[in-house]
Amino acid sequence: MREKDPPAYLSLSAASQLLGVHSSTLRRWADEGAIPVYITPGGHRRFARADILALAARRPMPAQSISSLLASKALAQTRSDLTNPTAKPAWMQKMSDNERLAWRRVGQQLMGVVLRYVSSHDEHSPLLDEARAIGRSYAQLARASGLSLSDAIAAALFFRDSLVEAAMDLPEEAHVRPAESARLLRRISRVANEVQLSVVAGYEAEE
Repeated sequence: MREKDPPAYLSLSAASQLLGVHSSTLRRWADEGAIPVYITPGGHRRFARADILALAARRPMPAQSISSLLASKALAQTRSDLTNPTAKPAWMQKMSDNERLAWRRVGQQLMGVVLRYVSSHDEHSPLLDEARAIGRSYAQLARASGLSLSDAIAAALFFRDSLVEAAMDLPEEAHVRPAESARLLRRISRVANEVQLSVVAGYEAEE
């Protein structure tokens, strides 16, 4: 087997994460005979990746599970970009360590709003007001750091792109239905648009 090939068999926790269900749920399905399970000599459950993927293709993934997987992938993508010297954004290189920390905190707030909005079905959720407030915070931080409006927008887009890239990877990895994938991208864009418009408004208010 090549080094980069995925494992043929998964642990209970890995299989549960791939399916987007709690490990106790998958354990119950296995005990009920709903999915084949293999017991190692040490008494551990192992699931064939092919069986897990086939089950994932037959059942829709809950919105909460989708948002959790989205968060994990987006955070991993963001960390990778920020720790890669060649990929570190130009606007971030202009900031002090304290400014980066403040910006990271606002980014975490944005992540929380996006994930809650993705999991909801309310098109006019109060979460959009939170997104606008985050946009104003971005504008305040950017102006305090001496960033131009274009740099401030680039910073907001940095976090948006991490979410979009993670969402685009979900259908293949988690067998998300095309309709659900499209809804996910629309809702990420809705929140991101509100943030960016508020960033611009924050700059215009100071002119």
